[in-house]
Amino acid sequence: MPHTSPATPTRRSTQWLSRLSPIAFGLFAGLMAFGVYFAMYAFRKPFTVADFDGLSVLGMDYKIALVIAQVVGYALAKMVGVKIISELPAHRRVLGILAQIALAEAALVLFALIPAPWNVACLFLDGLALGMIWGMVFAFVEGRRQSELIAAILCASFILSSGTVKAVGEWVLLRGISPFWMPAATGALFAPLLLVCLYGLSILPEPDARDIAERIERKPMNRAARAQLWSHYAVGLSSLILLYVMLTALRDFRDNFSAEIWREVGHGGQADIFAWSEIPVSMVVLAALGALMVFKDNRKAVAANMVLIGLGLVMAGGASLGFAAHLIGAVAWMILLGAGLYLAYTPFNGILFDRLVASGGTPGNAGFMIYLADAFGYGGSILLLLARNLPGFHLDWTHFLIEISLATSGLGLALLIFAWSWFDRRLSQSDQAVPAL
Repeated sequence: MPHTSPATPTRRSTQWLSRLSPIAFGLFAGLMAFGVYFAMYAFRKPFTVADFDGLSVLGMDYKIALVIAQVVGYALAKMVGVKIISELPAHRRVLGILAQIALAEAALVLFALIPAPWNVACLFLDGLALGMIWGMVFAFVEGRRQSELIAAILCASFILSSGTVKAVGEWVLLRGISPFWMPAATGALFAPLLLVCLYGLSILPEPDARDIAERIERKPMNRAARAQLWSHYAVGLSSLILLYVMLTALRDFRDNFSAEIWREVGHGGQADIFAWSEIPVSMVVLAALGALMVFKDNRKAVAANMVLIGLGLVMAGGASLGFAAHLIGAVAWMILLGAGLYLAYTPFNGILFDRLVASGGTPGNAGFMIYLADAFGYGGSILLLLARNLPGFHLDWTHFLIEISLATSGLGLALLIFAWSWFDRRLSQSDQAVPAL
């Protein structure tokens, strides 16, 4: 009697997905990845919308201490992820995501149960639990002909989700829930969405022969493979990583303290502004990243990613200049700044590195480059928060955001031009292909 596997329905779903058109498959995979990462934000960001007036930790504002604690945990997870994500086999991704979400929710429950300021440590645990989810989700995406479309939809999640989960967090607060219980309650509301979309990711077929032919086979990388790839691209990657450090710090500051900034510019107490102000940002970025699908040649696609990053830097700096000169209003400034910032930031989260791996022509994965950049990027975010909390610091939240966005735009363009010229030379030298990993 033949054995009936309980996974048969899953295999049927996988076979059905493999018969979809490339665009339909890309939309399905993108929406599933979007849903998982969108829901993850509900376990990470809602606490930033709460007020903890009157609380401090060793002379530091309590909310800044919470943000720093979470970012430190997140950055530590990124450092560990350089090894784990690059080596992670496909069959462990789903379990890894579920385990991290469960640990994050447990940390948020402890945050509500343990009195302040001791519960600051719980936000560290929350960040530590969530830091490797991006790499596990992106591993389902990379190395496919539709990677730009899928990744564009996925990247829209961390633009739209942050504002949405903060709006939900504000709504939970207005229902009378304590600011300390609100983060755990908000996370629980998004758990069903996460489970449904994670199942959708789990049934995706592996990249087929055409995917491998166009984008190179993606394989786990051991220590020697990582060292060889780094040595080959060290100069260009160092420049890109430094740029990413500045972008991450700017992006995190705008995201974590948007409630304070909206209050300063006269839009406090409007829960919906966190969500609707990010909708045009996500639409701009989604369209721009999706357009990169037209580039079949991987080297041209790398150049197109660099152009997109440059345009984003110019837009972000121009928006802050316009607001400082009173040429545009606060809402237009936050939207344009967000659009420019995410145009520059999102290619680093997969699409740029996916194409760099494909350009090299050797099996590997983009997760290594992504987590290498992230490990340094969140370190920059921590340093910026510490600088903002220095004694005698006089700039308010809004003016501080203006200053750091202008600095990031100027220095970032210089680093980008250098990196672009370096990679252009390296990738055009056919006799200097990436060594076998």
